[in-house]
Amino acid sequence: MILGIIIFLVGLLFLYLIIEAAVRNGIDGSLIGTYLKEKHGISKEDIKSPLDSPLDQHERINKGSDDT
Repeated sequence: MILGIIIFLVGLLFLYLIIEAAVRNGIDGSLIGTYLKEKHGISKEDIKSPLDSPLDQHERINKGSDDT
């Protein structure tokens, strides 16, 4: 029973990643998506995924600074 729940959750995560990639590519490839990105100046670095860890976001923010 626990194995079934784990397989179900892994399947949901897998489907989430596939759907997220498909929607993002569909929006980025559309004329409206391209227009909105140009108008508002949104780059790929500005788009955050809910699966990003706080450490990844911290590294992204401090990528240009050198405090050593």
